[in-house]
Formats: sequence, structure tokens, C-alpha cells
Amino acid sequence: MGINLYVLCKQLGELCAAGGVRIALAESCTGGRVSSLITDVAGSSAWFNGGAVVYTNAAKTALLGVDAELIVEHGAVSELVAKAMAQGALRHLQADFALSITGIAGPSGGSAAKPVGQVCFALADHKGVDVKTMLFTGGRENIRRSAALFALEWMILHCANMN
Repeated sequence: MGINLYVLCKQLGELCAAGGVRIALAESCTGGRVSSLITDVAGSSAWFNGGAVVYTNAAKTALLGVDAELIVEHGAVSELVAKAMAQGALRHLQADFALSITGIAGPSGGSAAKPVGQVCFALADHKGVDVKTMLFTGGRENIRRSAALFALEWMILHCANMN
């Protein structure tokens, strides 16, 4: 994957700054990778409120207010949990929009219903929430990088449509 993620982060920052938009993240399987990429951009504090790395179910509940019963019923890797994570990040980090990522990066942890590489995303703003599920291939590193790339591209598209 030859795409320069730093260039995408700069583009996201320029769009956010131009529109006066502040963003937030809730990351599970990417372990804070997208937040780290964003903060590589000088001046990102002007448009990035922060991110929560919520790798465990307990962290999703404690830091973002995700209902523990929702996780038990649907699993941490589900569109409903991704939606709750994004809404929690939007609320707790006081952003204009927030994106969440939860998935199975592997190499273990997958099942027939939820294979390794399945990643659920949600993007919440003050108008509502959109959810998407993707299936990425390759090893753990490729799945995590693909999820970060998808997240950045979706945030750029969303921010461009806000302006």
C-alpha cells in the first residue's frame, strides 16, 4: 500500500481548519494508530480534540459509555457497538464529528460469523450516525493499516461534505 497516510492527515487537517471543524476518535483494533497519525501533523490540536483507545470491552464502557449489555448481545465487533463508540466519543470529546473503529486484526479471534479482517466503523455527528463494515485481507499489520486508511478517507469525505 503506497498511499502516504501523512498526506491524508494533512488533507483532513486543512479541511477541518477551513470549516472550523473539530474531530475525535474512538479506536479499538487500531490501538490509537489513527490518532497518532493525525498528531504527526503540526498544529493538529486546532482541529483534533483527541482520541480514546478502548481496546477492552471494559474500556469501551468506562470511557465512552457503551452499554455493557450491547457488547454482550452483539459483540464488540458490531455496527451497533461501533455506533455507540462514535456517539460516546462525540459526546465525551466534544467534537463536531467522531469516528470509531472496532474489529478483528488477527491472527486469531475470528469466527465464521466474524472473520479476521472484519472491521466496523461508525461516523457520528450532531445530525446522526453512519456505520460501515469492511473486510480487509492480509496479516495483522495490513488489516490495521487498511483500517486506518479507510478511516482517514471516510473522515476526509465527511469533512469535505460539511464545508
